[in-house]
Amino acid sequence: QVQLVESGGGLVQAGGSLRLSCAASGRTFSRYTMGWFRQAPGKDREFVATISWGAGNTDYTDSVKGRFTISRDNANNTAYLQMNSLKPEDTAVYYCAASVIATISRYQYRYWGRGTQVTVSS
Repeated sequence: QVQLVESGGGLVQAGGSLRLSCAASGRTFSRYTMGWFRQAPGKDREFVATISWGAGNTDYTDSVKGRFTISRDNANNTAYLQMNSLKPEDTAVYYCAASVIATISRYQYRYWGRGTQVTVSS
């Protein structure tokens, strides 16, 4: 079992940056694909980015390509989401999640954190 705790959210002006962290418990962190998702008020939870267990493969939703970077440190059981050039439409609760397969589908992620709020002001 994996427990995930996100941190690093906050309030930032448009054009600013934030770095989200996802700390994972358990010895098998390196076996999981890690993903970041977000959910804005009144909207479905949507895929943001994913990274394979060995960090060799990454994928992003189109709206964040070139602005967000997902990474992981398997030695420290932590995944990251570097967010640059933030826009008001990036405002949402951001969740990290773990999956045993490489996927962008939220339904395939078994373990979830509680989320961290990101608010981007215009």
